[in-house]
Amino acid sequence: MKKILFLSIAVALLAACTGKVAYNVCITGAEDGTKVALVDKLAADEVASGEISDGQLVFSGKADKNALFYVQKEGDDWMIPFFADGEDIQINLEDNSLKGSELNEKLTECDKHASELYNEALAAIAEYGELSEEIQAARLEDVQDKIASIPQYYKTILEENRDNVIPAAFILEIYQSLEDDDEQEDLFNPKYAYAKHPCVKDLKRQLDEFDPEEEEAREEEMKAKIVGQPFLDLEEPDVDGNIHKLSEYVGCGKWVLIDFWASWCGPCCREMPVVVEAYNMYKGKGFDVVGLSFDQDKDAWVKAIDDLKMPWKHLSDLKGWKSLAAEVYDITAIPSNLLVNPEGIIIDRNLRGEALGAKLAEIFGE
Repeated sequence: MKKILFLSIAVALLAACTGKVAYNVCITGAEDGTKVALVDKLAADEVASGEISDGQLVFSGKADKNALFYVQKEGDDWMIPFFADGEDIQINLEDNSLKGSELNEKLTECDKHASELYNEALAAIAEYGELSEEIQAARLEDVQDKIASIPQYYKTILEENRDNVIPAAFILEIYQSLEDDDEQEDLFNPKYAYAKHPCVKDLKRQLDEFDPEEEEAREEEMKAKIVGQPFLDLEEPDVDGNIHKLSEYVGCGKWVLIDFWASWCGPCCREMPVVVEAYNMYKGKGFDVVGLSFDQDKDAWVKAIDDLKMPWKHLSDLKGWKSLAAEVYDITAIPSNLLVNPEGIIIDRNLRGEALGAKLAEIFGE
């Protein structure tokens, strides 16, 4: 008994010295047999998985203090975040609710509200596309306000939580919402409580290693290689498993955006409202979109198409980065796209945000 007690104390002391804390996550609200995964945000990898049994599943372990994790039900895009802060957590998958520390409950509220704003923007864009041109003109500002509310909310998360680690869970979105260089630099100021979080330090490292001139040179090289050339044909299945050639949709008299994306790609999903808006605005004037996905999970791919309200043709061989589309078009990063003219000639590459709208307005004389 003394040896066991001594060993227990030693383990506890070791955890304290290394900054490790215990986490205990009880998951309910799903049928027995439902598969659930625990994902480490920083490593972007699954660290545990299991099935609901007798109405619940428990994940227990040790992690660095405030390590960021996500709980995800198989086949569901929704991921419930939490920080390993030493307090027990209860998650209900039926309504994606969380009970735990004040920090984690506040994190859940922030995450849910951001998702609500995103869904409202998507719904507004979809509704806008169904309106007549006259009504669109009157509603455009409302739609733009819905879209603008998303980055504004991420700024609010930052301002209201500089004294805790919550901004670390949204650090990329917050960084992208800041337009001023000084604001972006101040985001990583070590005086803020979240600044030393590994997720924040990892983004800072990536930004420090990023060379804009090198990236611009690579992009220009790729444009020079492909712009002005005929599109390259390929065959991939659609969501029903039917094989289609890209040439069934491209080079057939319409301007077509070949959009490379994936359901797991956050930047792709954030960019998608722009593509949806462009599609709805110009689909009646000779514009179309074909999505080539780098997904591997068919259910996630199909669900994302439905959730993001993407009504155009979608193809994927579900091979991820080993997809035929990646090989044929030498795609090493997404989101990415190619704009092809009615004759099948590629006329531009990687048109994002306002650049896509400006180019289409130029083409269609808006």
